[in-house]
Amino acid sequence: MSNKMWGGRFVSGPDPIMADINASIHFDRHLYRQDIAASKAHAAMLGKKGIITAQDAKKIAHGLDTILSEIESGKFAFQRALEDIHMNVESRLATLIGPAAGRLHTARSRNDQVATDFRLWLRDAIDGIDAALVAYQHALAEKALDHAATVMPGFTHLQTAQPVTFGHHLLAYAEMAERDRGRFADARSRLNESPLGAGALAGTSFAIDRAMTAKALGFARPMANSLDAVADRDFVLETLSACAIASVHLSRFAEEIVIWSSPLTGLIRLSDKFTTGSSMMPQKRNPDAAELVRAKTGRIVGALTGLMMVIKGLPLAYQKDLQEDKEGAIDAIAALDLSLRAMTGMVRDLEPDIARMKAAAGEGFSTATDLADWLVRTLKMPFRDAHHVTGQIVAKAAEAGVGLDKLPLKTMQAVEPRISKAVFGVLSAANSVASRKAFGGTAPANVRAQAKRWLKRLNKPL
Repeated sequence: MSNKMWGGRFVSGPDPIMADINASIHFDRHLYRQDIAASKAHAAMLGKKGIITAQDAKKIAHGLDTILSEIESGKFAFQRALEDIHMNVESRLATLIGPAAGRLHTARSRNDQVATDFRLWLRDAIDGIDAALVAYQHALAEKALDHAATVMPGFTHLQTAQPVTFGHHLLAYAEMAERDRGRFADARSRLNESPLGAGALAGTSFAIDRAMTAKALGFARPMANSLDAVADRDFVLETLSACAIASVHLSRFAEEIVIWSSPLTGLIRLSDKFTTGSSMMPQKRNPDAAELVRAKTGRIVGALTGLMMVIKGLPLAYQKDLQEDKEGAIDAIAALDLSLRAMTGMVRDLEPDIARMKAAAGEGFSTATDLADWLVRTLKMPFRDAHHVTGQIVAKAAEAGVGLDKLPLKTMQAVEPRISKAVFGVLSAANSVASRKAFGGTAPANVRAQAKRWLKRLNKPL
C-alpha cells in the first residue's frame, strides 16, 4: 500500500523498521495547538489572496477548530502510521470536510510547517519558563527579606571565608535567575520570525502574503531567506543554551541545600513536603527533591549537546536529521519547568537554624579580614602588612583554640603593640556583616533594600 503523503512515486509501504525510525507523533503531538494555529493562518491567507476559494478557507478553519476541540477533549485518535502531527491533523481534516482539506497544503511544505510550529511552541514554552523564573525569584526575595539580618558563614573553596547574611546569599540566586530571564528573552526575540511560506527550500510560485501569516501568528516578520527558514535550528540551540545555564544555576543551589540540610552542617531544615525517608533506616530525612533537581541538569545539558552534534554536519537545506530537534528540547523544557517549581517550593519551605548559622559564621576565624581592614583604617598600615600581621594573630588564636573575638588583647599586642581594645568592635560576625554597606554588600540594610526592590519589581505587571 502506497503512502498517501508521497503520491504516486512510491508503490509500496515502508518496512516496519522504517516506520519505527521515521515516526515522530509520539513527541511532536505536543505541537498540536501551534500546528492548527499556523494552518488556520495559512488557510486564511490563501483565501484572501484568492489562491483557494473563500468557501474552502472557511471549511478548513471550521474543520481545524473541530480537530482542536477533539484533541483537547481527548477524543482525537493519533495514528502512528501517519508519522507526525501535521499528517494526523490533515488526515482528520480530510475526513471532516472532504476534498477541500487537500487545498490547505498549497504553497507550503512540511519543512516550513514544522519550523513554524516549533518556533511557536518554543515561544510559548519560553513564556512559561519566564513565569516560573519569576515565581522562583519572588520566593527568594520574600525569604531574603525575612532573613536580611540572619548571619551565616560565607564560603570560598567550601571553607569558611567571611560572614554574610542568609538573605544576601538567597538574593545571589535571584540575580542569576534574572540573567536567565534575559537569555530567554533574547532567544524569544530572535526566534520570533516566521518560516511559513518558505516551502520546501526555495519559496513558492504562488502569490502568497507571508507578512499576513507572520502577523496573524504574532511573529515580528517573515524570515528573509527560504533556505535559512527551513534549515535553521539556532532558535532551538539558543533556547536550550538558556535552559542549560538556568539548570546549572538551580543545580548549584540544590547542591547547597543538600549540604546545608546534612546533620554535619545543620544550617537549614526541610519539611516532609520536600524530603523522603529510607525503606531501611527509620531516622533518615533525605533531600531528594534537591538531589533530583541537581540530577536533571544532566539531561538538560545533554539535550543541548545532542542537538549541536545533530546540526554540526548538516548541509543546507532541510535534512531528516532535524526531526531530532524536538524530543530532547521538549524533555529539557519540561525538566527545567519541574526543577523550577521544585526549587520554588523548597525555598518557601526551608527554614534556617538561625542559632547554628550564627555560630558557624564565627567559626574558622571568619572575621580575619575585618581585623586586617581595621589595621589599615586605624593604624594606617599597608594592606599587605596588615594581612601578614593578621595571619600571625590568627595563628595565635588557632594555637589557643579560641576565636579572634576571644583572643586576649595582650596576645594581639605581642604581634602589633598599637592594637587597642577598639579592635573588638569589628571581630564579631554580626558587626562584620553590618559593616559591609558598600553597594552590593551583605549588610542587613542593603539586603532589606534589595529584597524590597526585587519584590516591587516582580509584583509590577509587564
